[in-house]
Amino acid sequence: MKLLVTGGAGYIGSVVTAQLLEAGHEVVVLDDLSTGHDDAVPSGARLVRGTLRHSAFEVLDGAGFDAVLHFAAKSLVGESVEKPGLYWDKNLGESLALLDAMRRAGVDRIVFSSTAATYGEPESSPILETDPTRPTNPYGASKLAIDTALAEYARLFGIGGVSLRYFNVAGAHGGYGERHTTETHLIPIVLQVAAGRREKVSMYGDDYSTPDGTCIRDYIHVVDLGAAHLLALDGCEPGTHKIFNLGNGNGFSVREVIEVCREVTGHPIPAEVAPRRAGDPAVLVASSEKIQTQLGWKPERDLRAMVADAWVFAQR
Repeated sequence: MKLLVTGGAGYIGSVVTAQLLEAGHEVVVLDDLSTGHDDAVPSGARLVRGTLRHSAFEVLDGAGFDAVLHFAAKSLVGESVEKPGLYWDKNLGESLALLDAMRRAGVDRIVFSSTAATYGEPESSPILETDPTRPTNPYGASKLAIDTALAEYARLFGIGGVSLRYFNVAGAHGGYGERHTTETHLIPIVLQVAAGRREKVSMYGDDYSTPDGTCIRDYIHVVDLGAAHLLALDGCEPGTHKIFNLGNGNGFSVREVIEVCREVTGHPIPAEVAPRRAGDPAVLVASSEKIQTQLGWKPERDLRAMVADAWVFAQR
């Protein structure tokens, strides 16, 4: 297939691009490089630098694309609270431009990298696709709005869409891994301590109603996540929008993550308890039962594999 990957110069987009190429597909990456890196785009893919609003139709029109995998987005929760207009413009506005470009160019399949932040603070765990969506920040709200737009484009124009919702992604795939200018994810932060780039890691609260008192979060290896996107391509059906959660089913506590990082790296990794952060639920875990049943996906790599692969990449 000939595929367009938006945001393919970013962490997840670059890994999925590499996996698509390995599977024998032709890939074009569209990225404005505002947060991505041009050297993260696999050599077998063609990079087009531009925004979805200004370049998507130009890339898609008459070029024989079969589908789009959409990763391009702003994704920092704190920044979304400070700059909500930016997130509505970049996430929803640019996605609407992409959908309109697809409709005009006759491309009728899209896999969307959504987020479990659309659920907000859940009432139960693990989270199901049928649970209420009540995002607590503009990032989650803008992603939910894109899901709604996909449903409408499916109903009105026959586009087949799949949204994949997940929490935390970790690990690496060969030379493709996580490197953010502003790092907010736990595993890379802990590994920065191991590498001597940070003095210590903070655990925000140790008195939650969990086995060790620290928050439990869902983690998926980026390679497993990419496999779900490839399966979702085959799961696209004309005129239908499907939503699947991706999760490991159990989650890992902050203390567990730090301890595995210590074991993998061989470094002591100093950690201290800090005050709770406002709005942090004790447990956030997504159920992947639906996608396992319908598409046959399940996570295969454990936390140790995520940390080990991320550590190898971090030392490159």
